[in-house]
Amino acid sequence: MSGQSLLVPGKISPPRSVPQAIPRPEYVGRKAPAPYRGPHVQDAETIARMREAGRIAARAMEEAARHIAPGVTTDELDAVAHAYLCDHGAYPSTLGYRGFPKSLCTSVNEVICHGIPDSTVLRAGDIVNLDVTAFVGGVHGDTNATYLVGGEEAVDEESRLLVERTREALARAIKAVRPGRRINVIGRVIEAYARRFGYGVVRDFTGHGINTAFHSGLIIPHYDDPDATTELVPGMTFTIEPMLTLGTHEWEMWEDNWTVVTRDLRRTAQFEHTLVVTEGGAEVLTLP
Repeated sequence: MSGQSLLVPGKISPPRSVPQAIPRPEYVGRKAPAPYRGPHVQDAETIARMREAGRIAARAMEEAARHIAPGVTTDELDAVAHAYLCDHGAYPSTLGYRGFPKSLCTSVNEVICHGIPDSTVLRAGDIVNLDVTAFVGGVHGDTNATYLVGGEEAVDEESRLLVERTREALARAIKAVRPGRRINVIGRVIEAYARRFGYGVVRDFTGHGINTAFHSGLIIPHYDDPDATTELVPGMTFTIEPMLTLGTHEWEMWEDNWTVVTRDLRRTAQFEHTLVVTEGGAEVLTLP
């Protein structure tokens, strides 16, 4: 296990501005988004717009990831992703979502998800997840990945394998998507794979439906949930984003009401894609 010290909250800089010409999601400036009343299945035109939003999100994440290095702050990564999104006519979906103050999430080491970019300085041996969502053309594209700070030689083997296997868990889950299957096949595949290595699988934070809404109300569990019996059908759009832990799947939340950490403070990794169910399986919409 890594000997790195545990994370503490840093200083959060003011929210970054977005050019007025860039359309905002309906929830910006409000306490919560309007309930989504539309379908889980999208038409071809909406999927085409989601493909573009997903591409921009993936490229923004890649651009921010290029700046990951010891000595860089998570707020600096936020600045890079924010600039990329705005330069490409996209609004950072997290900015102003239920009051979230930044343009992406940066979750370091024991942070499961929703870490707020701040003055935290990355160190060699850390792992950091970047979670980027782009709103453009009236739809969202959501993706994330976990990166090794300082490269493979800097990160302990236990953490490196956790990251590698979480990426593989996502790939296996995507391959399991087929029309006619139930949503719980996704979590069954992830949980079975994670169990081989003794990893915890986070249960309370899930994948979600996504389209014109950031979160449509459709839930995609990453464990084998017997109640997740909704049938997968072509045109259905959602995210898969497994969160695996070296220890317990149980969690606690910081006082900021966003940052979620493992209860035992052991490390965790996550990967995410937005996808659409096709006649033959699934198409990933968040490819760069």
